[in-house]
Amino acid sequence: MAATDIEPAHTERAVVTHVDTAEVPSAEWGWSGEAPRTFKAAGIIVALILLAMIIGNHHGNIENIFLVGFALAIFAIIGYDWIYRRKPR
Repeated sequence: MAATDIEPAHTERAVVTHVDTAEVPSAEWGWSGEAPRTFKAAGIIVALILLAMIIGNHHGNIENIFLVGFALAIFAIIGYDWIYRRKPR
């Protein structure tokens, strides 16, 4: 038979990390997030490297179109993230 007593509620809120500590051991001490600032800096560096690759020993412009296109796509993604992270949810 089930007990009729009601357990008192805990006053402390549980911290939900959405990370299983068995899969990610570093989640126990709070290091399991993303680093958006680092990702943006890396994206800008990669886009600049792509643009620097335009200077090379190729003769066609197809390579240039792809290099500029991918660099612009990276800049667009970073710009989109920069604008929409400022908006309150």
